[in-house]
Amino acid sequence: MTSDISVYGGTGFIGGNFCRMYADETSLISREDRTPKSKQILYFISTIHNYNVFDNPFLDVDTNLKVLIETLEECKNKDIVFNFVSSWFVYGQTKDLPVSEDAPCNPKGFYSITKRAAEQMLISYCETFDIKYRIFRLCNVYGVNATKVSIKRNALQYLANEVVHNRDINLYNGGNDIRDFMHVEDVCRAMKLCMSSACHNDIINIGSGTPTKFGQVMEYVKDRTASTSKFKSVEPPKFHKVVQVKDMYMDITKLKSLGFKPKKGFWDQIDNIIDLSLESK
Repeated sequence: MTSDISVYGGTGFIGGNFCRMYADETSLISREDRTPKSKQILYFISTIHNYNVFDNPFLDVDTNLKVLIETLEECKNKDIVFNFVSSWFVYGQTKDLPVSEDAPCNPKGFYSITKRAAEQMLISYCETFDIKYRIFRLCNVYGVNATKVSIKRNALQYLANEVVHNRDINLYNGGNDIRDFMHVEDVCRAMKLCMSSACHNDIINIGSGTPTKFGQVMEYVKDRTASTSKFKSVEPPKFHKVVQVKDMYMDITKLKSLGFKPKKGFWDQIDNIIDLSLESK
């Protein structure tokens, strides 16, 4: 095996950025392939939201669990480290914020549940066959090069674009919902650092550790652009209440202990999103 990183699912938003940033150190594994080409694996293959239950209730299970097991089977009896990219969604509703890695998980929704099940299956498989692993639980990831921006896939950038274009927006709970945002390039840097410095067989939160309200960001965008957009406070729909938490930000003590410091200031990056949106007006 070579000394680089075998990236599974490296054509998506985060994986694509990782491969771009570390082009000389990554090998992109094709969609049909399961065999690693190097000792380090970075595994992104996943669905991305809880709404698949309406169109294909099997998609989350097939993508997040079945493909994972197929890949793990190809890793058996190989000297590899399996770095699994997970999500803050696995925590579910919690009263204790910021949430630490050892907090109980009670996810809601098929995406969230299968991501947590994938974590547990990975741990069990790796312990059974003596495979080293790490699990990265990512915060809300944003960036101006996000593709297919929508309210489901990238609410921050989608809503900011709506405000720039003077369109009225609805804000759940008056925009008071809290999230933990980190720029995609900082997320990639954090994962790369963890792969070289973090302990094996551990779970690591990757985020800013800073609570930010959606409404606060939208007010900034409105003021910055003199937008005429109006904000309407609305009650979240029933399904959103079933599968989504109101507030979330993460304890990043482990990540900081590795010496990680973000390079992308949040408000500077919001300015970049605004500028990109203004160019399309």
